[in-house]
Amino acid sequence: MEWKISDGLTDYQEAVAFMEARVAAIAAGEADECVWLLEHPPLYTAGTSARPEDLTDPDRFPVYESKRGGEYTYHGPGQRVAYVMLDLNKRGRDVRLFVKQLETWVIAALDEFNVKGEIRDGRVGVWVQRDDKPLTITGQPAEDKIAAIGLRLRKWVSFHGISINVEPDLDHFSGIVPCGIREHGVTSLVDLGLPVTMANVDTALQKTFAEVFEQANA
Repeated sequence: MEWKISDGLTDYQEAVAFMEARVAAIAAGEADECVWLLEHPPLYTAGTSARPEDLTDPDRFPVYESKRGGEYTYHGPGQRVAYVMLDLNKRGRDVRLFVKQLETWVIAALDEFNVKGEIRDGRVGVWVQRDDKPLTITGQPAEDKIAAIGLRLRKWVSFHGISINVEPDLDHFSGIVPCGIREHGVTSLVDLGLPVTMANVDTALQKTFAEVFEQANA
């Protein structure tokens, strides 16, 4: 299992080309599994369920069609993207379990910073309750999205993956309806008042990955 960590900003199309080649090599038994941690320049991606009306500012940043599941999402500086190239042939061929493991991984990594991430039925991604914001019109606590999940499988090898907002410009999300959800906002670890660096998040992701995935695969 290889961990690949890139400094600076990685071109989106170059990242997709790398994933395509690596997934093919993993499926052929010619390469190890890989998790790639990186940042992209500001851009929007459209998943297979993206609706045109959810791209509210199409001229703001480059827009890339993506074959991953999901709707529109934003990537940019200050957001840690983890591209996950894992061989589900060796991990049970259970897509629902795999998605649950990714969610558990994100939640465990956030817990390293005493942030309680939660899953909500009907809302993709990981959410945090905002006790510092007014209640919603239904009287419920406000919730913001802190992490996104979008996957694709080829020959039971995964690619694309997760993104966690560390310190992105949250205004950049305003050019889309993130994941098609209009009723809730977006937050980041720094927006929550935590002085967390990208290196801190990388350490948390590596530690908790082993706890979630390697124990399950033992």
